[in-house]
Amino acid sequence: MLRALLLYLSQATWARKIVTGWGVAWRVASRFVAGETLNDAVRVVKELNERGFTTTLDHLGEYTTNDEEARSSAKEAIEILARIEGEGLKSGISIKLTQIGLAIDPGLCKSNLESVMAVAVERGIFLRIDMEDSRFTETTLQLFEEMAERFGPEKVGVVIQSYLYRSEQDAAKLMARGARVRLCKGAYKEPPEVAYPRKPDVDAAFDRLTDILIRGSQDSGSPPVSANGRRPPIPAIASHDDERIDYAVWAADQAGLPKVALEFQMLYGIRRDLQDKLLAEGYPVRIYVPFGGEWYPYFTRRLAERPANLWFFVSNLFKK
Repeated sequence: MLRALLLYLSQATWARKIVTGWGVAWRVASRFVAGETLNDAVRVVKELNERGFTTTLDHLGEYTTNDEEARSSAKEAIEILARIEGEGLKSGISIKLTQIGLAIDPGLCKSNLESVMAVAVERGIFLRIDMEDSRFTETTLQLFEEMAERFGPEKVGVVIQSYLYRSEQDAAKLMARGARVRLCKGAYKEPPEVAYPRKPDVDAAFDRLTDILIRGSQDSGSPPVSANGRRPPIPAIASHDDERIDYAVWAADQAGLPKVALEFQMLYGIRRDLQDKLLAEGYPVRIYVPFGGEWYPYFTRRLAERPANLWFFVSNLFKK
């Protein structure tokens, strides 16, 4: 019930206006968001790179409402790519398709995505197409396949969410193409017609999908993370759940998948202890580094994911 309420609030305009007006909200959100500017994010990425982590830069924003906003978001993504190359960062980039026009015009979105992809490929930087709510799943996968066909499956990746019923079939198709897949549980409010409503079912699906990605990686020769850290291996296990991570480690070991061919991905500011542990054990660990002024939806979804995050927020309401 609490998770459902927070996911509703993440898309509620009235709630956004209230919460973003509280100074304490940004103080707490800054635990999970690298800052409001690209300079802030670059500083964080450099610190993480020095500690041995690779990263993915994520300029927060979604559901642009007009062509100008969508094209501006695409230009901002290209600016991020230039900074990654110019600063020599061990980083890729993530992009939401509604940020570059998918909810307005799929044709506009495709044109913007092609522009960003062309620059990413030219600069040797991996681009991950993020996954949003289930209304956009099919179109997102179609656009991903078009980009992979045009630019190469090793240059672009996509995300699969374990709470969707369709994901096992989608993952099998993606593995047949040697796609780079980030596996997460899913952070949007979905109806029971399309998504598992119970956490145990979502977890079980996550483990089944992990198996599919590991087998798919082996079928493609178990490609490792690239030497410069910018290109991930095929399976990217995105979770802060000890049991899901323990299962992935066990399954990969049983299958004989090398550690360098299994990447764990975590969000900036969450489970730093686990990030350090996996890195020390020899696994590639990539940290998603979000930044920008549109932090409210992202922040609220982080509260919905883990009760500890919510209590951290509430406790700070009473601090000066």
